Amino acid sequence: MQPINASQQASALYRAHGPAAEAKVAEKIRACEASGETDQARDWQRIRDAIRELKH
Repeated sequence: MQPINASQQASALYRAHGPAAEAKVAEKIRACEASGETDQARDWQRIRDAIRELKH
């Protein structure tokens, strides 16, 4: 995932879920890690980082 896409995804998730967006993404990260999808987990981590930036 390219950085701009992570930023766009973060904005969309934050608009849709508000403060709960970060928790929803954390669930995605855990699910990806549990199933061995490390690349996707890393992508979700970038999105979570972007959500954290939006909150500040």
